[in-house]
Amino acid sequence: MRKVKYLVASTLDGFIARPDGSVDWLIMDGTDYRMGEFFKSIDAVLLGRKTYEFALRHSSKPEGKDKSKGVEGDTSPDSGMKNYVFSSTMKNAPDDGLEIISENAGEFVRNLKSETGKDIWLMGGGELAKSLLAENVVDEISLNVHPILLGAGLPLFPETGKQIDLELTECKSHKNGCVQVTYRVKH
Repeated sequence: MRKVKYLVASTLDGFIARPDGSVDWLIMDGTDYRMGEFFKSIDAVLLGRKTYEFALRHSSKPEGKDKSKGVEGDTSPDSGMKNYVFSSTMKNAPDDGLEIISENAGEFVRNLKSETGKDIWLMGGGELAKSLLAENVVDEISLNVHPILLGAGLPLFPETGKQIDLELTECKSHKNGCVQVTYRVKH
């Protein structure tokens, strides 16, 4: 069965973005966070509407071309990635590589996990992560913790309302002060 992997950067005080949504605090110094290896292991991306809109605004592709390049990698239709945006307000997908999901997120992801394919990336977005953790469909949480305290911002994990037990599977420190930790979610 496919795994859902929540891979996200975070500050030490548990924020994924500033209060205005900016991520200018990310350390982008060429450090190899093994994203190339990660992208080879997935073929689907789950995004909340706000994360999708953020990715569109920060796409590195020229205006007028496909804008589905995410903030951390190529998730465009020609990349082979299938993109699912969870939204109750978006009605139409702006491009072919995107499917809008307005039904129960947990049920949809359970069905997706049972299909043939590679693993699935839950990309950013604390609200979607919260709902999928509550539905017990997230299998792995990988954090790239940056050595900064923002003091305020968008939380990594909005209140889930329940305890979720984890098992550490990997921990790697980098010269730039970032620490990558990966946990298996105990179901």
